Amino acid sequence: MSEPNFFSLSAKDKTHKDISMKDFEGKVVLVVNVASNCGFTKQYDGLEGLYKKYKDQGFVILGFPCNQFAGQEPGTNEEIGEFCRINFGVTFPLMDKVDVNGDNEDPVYTYLKSQKKSLMMSRIKWNFEKFLIAKDGIVHSRYASTSSPESIAKDIEKLLEV
Repeated sequence: MSEPNFFSLSAKDKTHKDISMKDFEGKVVLVVNVASNCGFTKQYDGLEGLYKKYKDQGFVILGFPCNQFAGQEPGTNEEIGEFCRINFGVTFPLMDKVDVNGDNEDPVYTYLKSQKKSLMMSRIKWNFEKFLIAKDGIVHSRYASTSSPESIAKDIEKLLEV
């Protein structure tokens, strides 16, 4: 049996339906913990730009709303989706609101953090940390909240070429 990878996981979408990450196998995936009331919220524009630019080449973004950082994502899944659509035109998939650290953290984040540690070790430091996963399910890179979506476009392009 092969090593577990990103595509062996599952998560819930914003309607609480189970989604297998295997559905994204063969695609380059960017996983981001998002929040609506954060100084980095404007990154939704850049994320949507990346999604529109590369989605037809096999790229997908999965936004995981999280309220663990200063309560900056207090809304329901429905409110979050509406906010993102109205304010930023978001069309990439938004998942169920999750914890990314601690006893109740989502298994997707447990896996991602185990693959790419940061200066905070295995903890997510703040909203809008990003993980880039290659077509084979291996976590390629981890980016801090301060990394703009546009700054990772070259890495996305490299992984799409493989």
